Amino acid sequence: MTDTIPVLDLGPLLAGRPGAREALGAELARAFTTVGFYFVVRHGVPQALVDRAFDAARRFHALPDEAKAALAIDRHNIGYMPMRGATTRINALSANRRPNANAAVFFKRELAPDHPDVVAGTRFRGRNRWPDEAALPGFRATILEYCAAMEGLGRRLLPVYAAALDLPADWFGPAFADAMYTLRMSHYPPAEPVPEGIDGDGREWGLAPHTDTSFLTLLAQNRVPGLSLRLPDGRWIDAPAPDGAFLVNGGNLLRLWTNDRFLATPHRVLNRSGGERYAIPFFMDASRDWPIEPVPTTVDAAHPRRHPTTTYAEFMETYQRANFHHAADSKPEPVPA
Repeated sequence: MTDTIPVLDLGPLLAGRPGAREALGAELARAFTTVGFYFVVRHGVPQALVDRAFDAARRFHALPDEAKAALAIDRHNIGYMPMRGATTRINALSANRRPNANAAVFFKRELAPDHPDVVAGTRFRGRNRWPDEAALPGFRATILEYCAAMEGLGRRLLPVYAAALDLPADWFGPAFADAMYTLRMSHYPPAEPVPEGIDGDGREWGLAPHTDTSFLTLLAQNRVPGLSLRLPDGRWIDAPAPDGAFLVNGGNLLRLWTNDRFLATPHRVLNRSGGERYAIPFFMDASRDWPIEPVPTTVDAAHPRRHPTTTYAEFMETYQRANFHHAADSKPEPVPA
């Protein structure tokens, strides 16, 4: 389906070729107004590092349950969320209220114990929770290296997003000076068989149909299928896994920032492979308290402003209360029989 999902080649941009940013910006604008996803190739991230990150995910999820439970997810969205620890409600596309059949561990920017936000207990600015080095040698170093590489790729893409919106190359720079990001390392066991006659609202998804929250999601491609996305015409297509590419999409914060011009495309995960599946999406957003409002080139007489100003912190607090069981205002709904 690479003929449906556009492929953006960063090679000319990284080589400094004149006009490369503008050409890529036009391609990105087409991608986000027709599909909502694109692949990026020749992006500068070594495949060996991606392979090590996938191996780190496998090693983490193979730890004993008690070792993972000791790193339980906290109010900052850092740590381990057990299998079926979240139910898609906000951004959902169906009435399905079954918890998602995946487990995940979350990491954010590494902050020192004396960082002002850590000392103040600022939401989403806590310290990472690491497994014991003896149990997972090299794990922490791999995660930090991978997060740095993903943030670097995200920053290389920001001038392209600016070009897509007819903005100066450095437009998004100040907003991402202290970018919020989250690395989610997910484990999807094989999907349970579904009784005949059960439709999409009755099955247990690895991750139920939803839209992301983020400005930018970077998904390294693995060789175990399971991800599919919904095109604007309503068709669901499986996302391929071309070697060396990242699949990139935007979420609802990008949609708000572009006054609904850019799509936040629904997608879902169902592991039909018969084996274990791992995923390592990296979500990148503006600084925690940066005001997110439609950029000026997306608002005019024909396209009035559609959304109030928000921030990453405000948006994510609402999202977490609705979707993550550990952050819910009330107990999760019972699973339908």
